[in-house]
Amino acid sequence: MIALRNLLFYPLFYGISALLVMASLAVMPFGIGPLRRVVSAWSGWHRWCVHRLLGIDVRIEGELPRGEVLIAVKHESFFEAIDMPCLLGFPTVFAKRELFAIPGWGYSARAYGLVPVARDAGAKALREMIALARVRVEEGRPLVIFPEGTRVPHGRRAPLQSGFAGTYKLLKLPVVPVAVDSGPLYHRRIKRSGTITYRIGETIPAGLPRAEIEARVHDAINSLNPPA
Repeated sequence: MIALRNLLFYPLFYGISALLVMASLAVMPFGIGPLRRVVSAWSGWHRWCVHRLLGIDVRIEGELPRGEVLIAVKHESFFEAIDMPCLLGFPTVFAKRELFAIPGWGYSARAYGLVPVARDAGAKALREMIALARVRVEEGRPLVIFPEGTRVPHGRRAPLQSGFAGTYKLLKLPVVPVAVDSGPLYHRRIKRSGTITYRIGETIPAGLPRAEIEARVHDAINSLNPPA
C-alpha cells in the first residue's frame, strides 16, 4: 500500500505542478491576483495529494498568527515549504537565493513576493533583503522564515542561522514560532501515512536581546521533537 501511494503521488503531484508553473508564467502579466490564485491552487493541490494519496492528515495546535509578525517555522522537509500558502493564505517566505535559479519557478517566486536570502553576501545584501521584506509587511502579508536555514532531521536541534537574529532586530516585529514534525513521514523518498502536526507557539515580542530571542525560538520550534 505504501508503494502504491508513492507511485500515485510523485507523477500526479509533480506533473500537475509543472503545469501550474507554466500557468503562473502565463497569468503573470495580469497582476498579482491571478498569480496568487495559481500559487494557492498549487499549495492546495499538494495538500490534497498529501492527504488523499499519501494518507497524511494535518493537525494544527494553537491559533494561527494574524497581523504584522515574523513567523519562524521549523524546517524538516519540503512539506512545510510547499504548504505555507495553504496554511497562511498569502505569505512572503524568506527562501535561499539558489532556489530562484530554478527555471520558471524562480521567476514566478520573485513575482509572487518571496524574498531571496543571500548568505554571506554582506551588509548591503542584508539591507536590500530587509527593505523588500518591509514592503511585503506594508502589504499586510505575513513573513515566514526558516531560522535553521535548511532542512533538519526530526529529533535534531540544529543551531539557528546567525542571520535570523539580525533579521529579527532590523524588522522590529514580534515572532510567532511554529514547530512541525513532518520529517518522519515526508522527508524521505518513500513517504508514509500518519499525521503531521503544526504547533503554534506563543508570540514573542520584538526588541529582545539576541541570546534571549534565539533561545526562546529554538525551544519553541523544537517542541515536537522527542525529549532529550
